[in-house]
Amino acid sequence: MGAVTAISFLFLSLLLLLLPDPSLSLPLCTDSRAPFTLNTTLSFCPYNGSSCCNSTHDLQLQKQFQAMNISDAACASLLKSILCARCDPYSAELFTVSSVPRPVAVLCNSTVSANSSQSSQAAKDFCSNVWDTCQNANVLNSPFAPSLRGQPGLPANSSFNKLNVVWQSKADFCNAFGGASTDESVCYAGEPVTLNNNTETPSDDPHGLCLEKIGNGSYLSMVAHPDGSNRAFFSSQQGKIWLATIPEQGSGETLGFDESSPFIDLTDEVYFNTEFGMMGMAFHPNFAQNGRFFASFNCDKVKWPGCTGRCSCNSDVNCDPSKLPPDNGAQPCQYQTVIAEYTANDTASKASLGTTAKPLEVRRIFTMGLPFTSHHGGQILFGPSDGYLYFMMGDGGGAGGDPYNFSQNKKSLLGKIMRLDVDNIPSAAEIDKLNLWGNYSIPKDNPFSEDSDLQPEIWALGVRNPWRCSFDSERPSYFMCADVGQDTYEEVDVITKGGNYGWRAYEGPNLFTPQQSPGGNTSSESISPIFPVMGYYHSDINKNEGSASITGGYFYRSQIDPCMYGREMSSLGATNTLLSIDDVVVASLLIHYRSFRYLYGDLYAGAMWAGTETPENSGNFTSRKIPFSCGRDSPIQCTSLPGSALPSLGYIFSFGEDNRKDNFILASSGVYRVVRPSRCNYTCSKENVTAVGSPSPTSPPSNAGQLHGSFILALFSSLLLLLLGVIF
Repeated sequence: MGAVTAISFLFLSLLLLLLPDPSLSLPLCTDSRAPFTLNTTLSFCPYNGSSCCNSTHDLQLQKQFQAMNISDAACASLLKSILCARCDPYSAELFTVSSVPRPVAVLCNSTVSANSSQSSQAAKDFCSNVWDTCQNANVLNSPFAPSLRGQPGLPANSSFNKLNVVWQSKADFCNAFGGASTDESVCYAGEPVTLNNNTETPSDDPHGLCLEKIGNGSYLSMVAHPDGSNRAFFSSQQGKIWLATIPEQGSGETLGFDESSPFIDLTDEVYFNTEFGMMGMAFHPNFAQNGRFFASFNCDKVKWPGCTGRCSCNSDVNCDPSKLPPDNGAQPCQYQTVIAEYTANDTASKASLGTTAKPLEVRRIFTMGLPFTSHHGGQILFGPSDGYLYFMMGDGGGAGGDPYNFSQNKKSLLGKIMRLDVDNIPSAAEIDKLNLWGNYSIPKDNPFSEDSDLQPEIWALGVRNPWRCSFDSERPSYFMCADVGQDTYEEVDVITKGGNYGWRAYEGPNLFTPQQSPGGNTSSESISPIFPVMGYYHSDINKNEGSASITGGYFYRSQIDPCMYGREMSSLGATNTLLSIDDVVVASLLIHYRSFRYLYGDLYAGAMWAGTETPENSGNFTSRKIPFSCGRDSPIQCTSLPGSALPSLGYIFSFGEDNRKDNFILASSGVYRVVRPSRCNYTCSKENVTAVGSPSPTSPPSNAGQLHGSFILALFSSLLLLLLGVIF
């Protein structure tokens, strides 16, 4: 009977581990916007640098505090700090628990894990301190008056204003307003939230990135098949998409597909040139059932009748296309940017079985004329949490420096990241009434609902030419975009709702002065820019020519290179001995991977960087250039740069991620996959050198993240041994 109980408990432990963890969040305000940088310290609340309050919010909190007329000075000091928690850069997490808004921040009150990101602050048991200090104080309009979570309390308009009248005991009070700081959350301890600055040991750092070449083709985009299988879509800039099978690591095999039989061929519609072509593709989250997918490309209205749309240079943005000069021989808005929807063939029973699609548009989602012949981004992505389509659009180019200031113009869609609802298509009359650019609707929580000056499609503004963005598969709130610079700086940004990323008032962290401004200027003092979390100066990688162009990548989430993944608290390896149930449970509680690294590169220089967030979930990154080489046992032999040990990748167009969470590099010379570091003689103390590769995905991946393969093996090995003990 005891063994059966142990087996049941083991199953339960495994089930709990496979359930999705709460998404760890970066600093965010209660309105889902990023904190902004203060030029001076607030006069009432003790915040400087990064804050969710400006001087207006600060004054409102001061008036609220004065109206409370608190009778006790010590209590007044505590309640002032609690009011000011609204200004904390982590206020979104402090004031929201399980998606439920709270009137008061979560007050630290419980035993804190030694591994908590906030253990040094949270151990103070701040909630008990508030009760002990304020229980007998008179407080008008007390924020603690309402009942919360069904706990005992009185209505907000109650005449009682003492804690010990409204609440029966300290325990009741702290059950309602208190909370512990765990690894996944923060709590308020009477001062601005700070996270532990846990650093990794040098042995945890990756010594280099090992690659294998598995394809010779040149592709611009890669998207894992939404059915969770070991297949992925690859697209060329010319306008074709292929469906390929990703080989097992260590198998010696290459990408499996027939280049002569693409999944879809849109080359008749796509205008291809150095700056133009098919720029992105996105597959509906329910593609495996509905077969819907989307292509983002450029077209030439001179060559294709279907290339029709309004010009982005128009009276709404104070731009007259008749006054724009030709650009590289093209007239203004001769070229258009398009998002079109298609459907996979053989979708009657199961769309995931479809291997081809006809180039017949189901509907035109978006069409907009381009004023110039560069800087038009074009990537599209579905948000993993909201299911909306994100569209990355550059500033339109021109003579350089965004001369018409489109990026800061809130009525222009150039230099923006857009967010569209492609599941709820309005009628033609509604589209015309709302002056939309195609068949989509506007998510109700887009930033325009808070800033009426913004075009409703806009999610973020002030970007120059976003080139490759991605959502972190384990923390969807981390939406990373690389933005190509002008003359000096290449940047990586964490994109948040309504964020202004500074261009063209700033290039990266530096003020920018345009050479010409026919479209007017935006002063740096009039905006609150969000500065890059990572980046590099052109001179750092190419001192002779100074040319650079960033290519954004992904947070590394594969288990193939554990040093690239980052530090782990503990690990349970495969075992040949019978573990006690206590051993298994303790080990299961200790498994927790931390330390997050973002991989990105440069188009020209063949350089790549690993950016590490320290402490985790702080939004503070440090990055370092990471060496890379190609394994001698690569399925396709790699060539080397003359006079260099680096493999000759050519241009780094994009990064990719498959359903195993393995990372790929899409280069002009072929497709490369990141593999075990030992295959290139790089040292990683945590590498399991007996492992061949990542587990093959056979079903859609869960949101629980990737558990270590040895841990899963240990659990099932232990389970099998326990079963044998019961049987025999």
